[in-house]
Amino acid sequence: MTAELALIAALRRLATHPGARGLDDDCAVIEFGEEALVLTHDMMAEGVHFLSGQDPADLAWKLVATNLSDLAAKGAEPVGVLLGYTLGRDDVRFLEGLGEALAHYGAPLLGGDTVRAQGPRALGLTAIGRATHRPVPSRSGASVGDGLYLTGAVGAAMLGFEALRGGSGDSLAYRRPRALLAEGQALAPHVSAMMDVSDGLLLDAARIARASGATLAIDRAAVPVAAPEARRDEALRWGDDYQLLFTAPAAAGLPIEAHRIGEVRPGSAVPLLLDGLPLTEADGLGYEHR
Repeated sequence: MTAELALIAALRRLATHPGARGLDDDCAVIEFGEEALVLTHDMMAEGVHFLSGQDPADLAWKLVATNLSDLAAKGAEPVGVLLGYTLGRDDVRFLEGLGEALAHYGAPLLGGDTVRAQGPRALGLTAIGRATHRPVPSRSGASVGDGLYLTGAVGAAMLGFEALRGGSGDSLAYRRPRALLAEGQALAPHVSAMMDVSDGLLLDAARIARASGATLAIDRAAVPVAAPEARRDEALRWGDDYQLLFTAPAAAGLPIEAHRIGEVRPGSAVPLLLDGLPLTEADGLGYEHR
């Protein structure tokens, strides 16, 4: 078990409120009568989630987009955000990017905190949303016989990161990912389980499988990739693409275009089958903090 998983297991003993969903989901969901508040908090650390010397405006965009992507996976619409910011070399440029991202997604800044610290920077954002459909989708609803779907290609962020690090090529997919809010809201009434792909398609599929007590069988060739065919296996593990991964009844009509990449099968001992080959998290399915 990684250090991250061990800590989360310990935190579950404290997260007893039903809104925490046992810490098995992307967001907390707090019910208020006819409304449901959807909350998420993500952080980005220098040297882990972004390169030293990156344009601070891009960091601001990515911080907003990655948090709102969690809301997208719940079919939620943004209410606002709270910012946790470590002062740095170009705060004005960060604010320019922050304003651009918040305006693009219609998510007002509601507050937060700033600090000055030595060493690598860490940035945090809490996104607050309102559910547009009840029940709010979770990771745990996948049922045997459901299809497994992906909204778009994976691997673009991998190539974008390499372009940014190498100083040439198109790095936009890595620097400025998109939160698929409209797609998530359209899908929410139709899915049985849904999450965004942040840590790698295979790892995030395993998370849905574990939460649902099922096995996800994936057809490797059916997964759309934005990378050379020789790098397909890397694209399935790299992450940072923020496509929506979801399960839905096989006969259900979907409101948007999506790629069927597999199906939900019985059994919970092994979370994934990739072209029939059983895989677990020990096989290196994506990014995990060690």
